[in-house]
Amino acid sequence: MFVKQEIIDLVNKNEKELQDKFNEIKSICEYNTEKVLKAFQNNNLSEVHFNQSTGYGYNDIGRETIEKIYSEIFTTEDALVRGQFISASHALNVTLFGLLRPNDTMISISGKPYDTLDEVIGLVENPSSLKSFGIKYEQIDLINNDFDYEKIKERLAKNNVKLVEIQRSRGYSLRKSITLDKIEKVIKTIRSVNNDAIIMIDNCYGEFTTKEEPSNLGADILVGSLIKNLGGGIAPNGAYVVGRKDLISLVAERLTLPGEGAEVGPTLGMNKMILQGLFFAPSVVANSLKTAILTAKVMEDLGYKVDPTWNEQRTDIVQTIQLDNREKLIKYVQGIQMGSPIDSNTMPIPDDMPGYTDQVIMAAGTFTQGSSIELSCDAPIRPPYVAFQQGGLTYEFGKLGLMKAIENLYK
Repeated sequence: MFVKQEIIDLVNKNEKELQDKFNEIKSICEYNTEKVLKAFQNNNLSEVHFNQSTGYGYNDIGRETIEKIYSEIFTTEDALVRGQFISASHALNVTLFGLLRPNDTMISISGKPYDTLDEVIGLVENPSSLKSFGIKYEQIDLINNDFDYEKIKERLAKNNVKLVEIQRSRGYSLRKSITLDKIEKVIKTIRSVNNDAIIMIDNCYGEFTTKEEPSNLGADILVGSLIKNLGGGIAPNGAYVVGRKDLISLVAERLTLPGEGAEVGPTLGMNKMILQGLFFAPSVVANSLKTAILTAKVMEDLGYKVDPTWNEQRTDIVQTIQLDNREKLIKYVQGIQMGSPIDSNTMPIPDDMPGYTDQVIMAAGTFTQGSSIELSCDAPIRPPYVAFQQGGLTYEFGKLGLMKAIENLYK
């Protein structure tokens, strides 16, 4: 037997109480599936678009069609969807350097961004940071998990802010992820005092978890990863940037070079994987949400603090479990690894990681290295010892992974 019968009974008991929530997720999945299917059909997707380009990548009609499809799904003027992006953090870096110039000011209004941007911004000294190029950074923290609307209005009324950054997901912070109704409200607040500031959303982990995206609510530019939600567990790497055409042009010229921009970039056989991953993405995200909700319900039943709770509104696929204890945290994360299809026999341990100030433990028995749409769990080793779990290509796999983590936690 994969795990003890008592754990199976515990999980099945909690699962029976979640059918209404699972039906809500099914409705979102069906809506987004239709959105993707229409975009494929409206852009006359055919097998010819699976062909690869090499070298400079001139005239790659598959790449161009993929970017039209992304633009339609997000209702934006343009898109940049490239395997040349190593990660979402890389895409965020390229976007910030593409849009900002010396003496410009950017403001994060959702608190400190994800740890991997510390050296990009210059919060941690680095001679290649935005700070080293004379780009100023300011930060407005959230208040009770909501934007500080008055402080934002007061600051933006001065009219010398080039870019406003919002991180939709929580990253490694203990704040809640930001719901779309709050993002819509803060965009209206920004526009009430400043029409010129670029509103940029770090959309990681949020795509297809709701029926709308921040681009439908007035955001100028969105950035996300293809080894998270929209890659569907099939895209081997890459990221996307969608938004206003003038802004996408600047980002493209930073990714490649001025004068060539989006016209170059070989796809190297990735087109089919990007498209197939996008095709599966609504279903995979639904499976991830169901896994997260089941995890919240079971772990709360066992007495642990979780966020979100099983019945809360969700805006991303991230589930946190507060273990309050270093050893318990490590055992839970190691249990996720034990339940993985790849490298289940390996034992993750805390270690130093590039871009992070604390030691980090990461469980990711994934087909694609670092893919957090597959079941993964990671945590910085610091009080209150919170595990950040996300993903689940199939709900059944996610459920089994949770069972294994619980068994290891109580072994």
